[in-house]
Amino acid sequence: MERWQKVARRIRVPLGFLTAALYLFELWRREPRPAAVAWSLLLVLPGLWLRGYASGYVKKNRELTQTGPYAYTRNPLYLGSILIAAGFAVALLSWPVAAMLAAMFLIIYVPVIASEERFLRSNFADFDAYCRRVPRLIPRLTQAVPLAGQTEVLSGKFSVDLYLRHREYNATIGAALLYLSLLFLRPALGFFVNVRH
Repeated sequence: MERWQKVARRIRVPLGFLTAALYLFELWRREPRPAAVAWSLLLVLPGLWLRGYASGYVKKNRELTQTGPYAYTRNPLYLGSILIAAGFAVALLSWPVAAMLAAMFLIIYVPVIASEERFLRSNFADFDAYCRRVPRLIPRLTQAVPLAGQTEVLSGKFSVDLYLRHREYNATIGAALLYLSLLFLRPALGFFVNVRH
């Protein structure tokens, strides 16, 4: 697993570019349906909100974050990314894009989550107790109840400074660019192809 985690870290960016290329190819191949693009917002907007909300709580490598969305799921950032990716697969109604995104999650995020959990377990004594209360990915319906003696750890509040430091606004910018590509890229490319002829 450790070897695969190293491989996953190396191929994460190239796989991202490959997925983007497939997305553009599928966009060129099929015209987006307005209804599908509208329905995709039901996944993309909550995904963006969850990522932004989580980034305002997490203090990477300094503290075991157990507040905000981390009281419902241990990986709200990844869950937000999954929602966003699923939303864009819906927007394009593309099975190849959906399959590529699912493969990327299995190949990249499963090993990365395992690696992060190993780090947290070795650096934070209460990580196992946190794992017993909060699921890895699918969120609880209710907020996890703080354990005795951990109220100071669980009293965190959303920080705009953390949100900005983590540059989570980039996810919103990226999503906006993808929606613009859904709406205008195909017509623009079609215009330039027709002008040449």
